Amino acid sequence: MTARLGLGTYRCLDVAKTALMAASRGADWVDTAPNYQQGQAEASLAAVLSACPDLCVSTKVGFVPVGVGRVAVQAGVLSAADAERGHCLAPDYLTWQLARSRLMLGRAPDLVFVHNPEYACPDGEITGRLHNAFLALEEACSQRAVSAYGVTTWHGFGSGHFDVPALVELATEAGGPNHHLSAVQLPVSLVHLAPIGQALAGHGPLADALAAGLEVFASAPLHGGEIPGMVTPHLAELIAPGKTPAEAALAVVASAPGVKRVLLSTEDPEHWTAAAEAVGRPPLSPDVLRKVVDVLGT
Repeated sequence: MTARLGLGTYRCLDVAKTALMAASRGADWVDTAPNYQQGQAEASLAAVLSACPDLCVSTKVGFVPVGVGRVAVQAGVLSAADAERGHCLAPDYLTWQLARSRLMLGRAPDLVFVHNPEYACPDGEITGRLHNAFLALEEACSQRAVSAYGVTTWHGFGSGHFDVPALVELATEAGGPNHHLSAVQLPVSLVHLAPIGQALAGHGPLADALAAGLEVFASAPLHGGEIPGMVTPHLAELIAPGKTPAEAALAVVASAPGVKRVLLSTEDPEHWTAAAEAVGRPPLSPDVLRKVVDVLGT
């Protein structure tokens, strides 16, 4: 499997300008959320999506963007407590938020992720919250408000809140065998190596997603830009001789079993072009990945 580079907009200061740059250099996917760019990311993308109809877009549901909580409370889809907490997976709120995202984007998103469902979730409630969220999203898919849904998480898999088989089981309960759960998103990098080490041993979220036929979106592949400064010349040569530390780090992520898309945030055209080339190369061998895991640990 060869991964593709997609634009992640979490750290973008100018989402529209960056998305146009990425699209002009062959990007076919942009990932965003209602709470990115101080709540303006989706609206910023509308003109880009109109000008680039082949550009796919994923957004998210769950977090309450700045300035939106009061409107949602007044609409009767969000409690004051959830507005204060800043996160909600109640079906009415997810349906309302997805409709708002569609309006902001100017079109239906290709994929919507349940955003960090583990956020401030009391013990024992995550399964019920996800089940209700999946019911709402299956209904949204049946109404063609979105084509598919997934789960994006920072700590959910590693903390044991849930795993991929549990997500698939919940989706099957909500939508039957032809459910619309199609993807997971999680951090994969030289800092977050555990998913790669687990996959090489045949278990963990990457291996489970591959077995279930779910696409994997790898987020934070350069850990907010910190990783290139952490990669020694020796490690870069071990991974990809002759390549820069950033290119070597991206090659590891793109070669991880099951990874379909690597989401990178950069506004620099040269960095984007180099990253796209690194991600698009034939994957590193499992032996090289094992050496990286052995050197850095998980």
